[in-house]
Order: sequence, then structure tokens, then C-alpha cells
Amino acid sequence: MSELIKSIEAPANANIPELFPGDAVSVHVKIREGNRERVQEFKGTVLFVRNSGNSASFTVRRVASNGVGVERTFLTRSPRIDKVVVERHTKVRKARLFFLRGRTGKSARLKQKFS
Repeated sequence: MSELIKSIEAPANANIPELFPGDAVSVHVKIREGNRERVQEFKGTVLFVRNSGNSASFTVRRVASNGVGVERTFLTRSPRIDKVVVERHTKVRKARLFFLRGRTGKSARLKQKFS
């Protein structure tokens, strides 16, 4: 049975490093507009990572103009993701950082992890 599942699974995207909640990342996504294709950058904080085989995903949150929060979920195995750059790791005590949704300003900051 596991051989059948492995044959159906999509190949892992080598341009995505191991992500953790709280990481400040820059996700470069391929966007198709008509017959053109360009790369768009989405910078933000990883709220949570869902590792479950073919449907593995991670959610990134950023604050857009006028303080509006924007969340976007990316599939880890998607060929649309050009690359993911981890800008900094932060120290968090929870696996899902939903409490950041209700916070703005200094209370929304996370401490940087020095290894």
C-alpha cells in the first residue's frame, strides 16, 4: 500500500527549507498574468506549519497597508513556489501563533533566536 501512495505523491520542492512557526520568511511565488509569468514576493511571519505528506502547507501572515492583516497559505510541494528565504528565526512557545492576529505594534513582536 505504501508503494501506491509514494507513486501518487508529488515530488518535494527542493527550494523550500525546513520552516518553523515564528520564522520571518520571504516567499517568492510565480504569478501568471495572461501569457506572461513573473515572480511575486510575499514577506511575513509563519503562523503554523502543517506537515502531512502530499497536502503539507504553511501559512504566512503580513500586515499590509493601513494595518490590514493578510494571510496566505502555501502548499509545500507546489511547483508555483520559486523559493523561500528564511530571514530570521524567532523564539516561540506555541506551534500555532493565532494570537498574533489580534495584536499590532510592539505587542506583535517576537524575540529573535540566536543559535
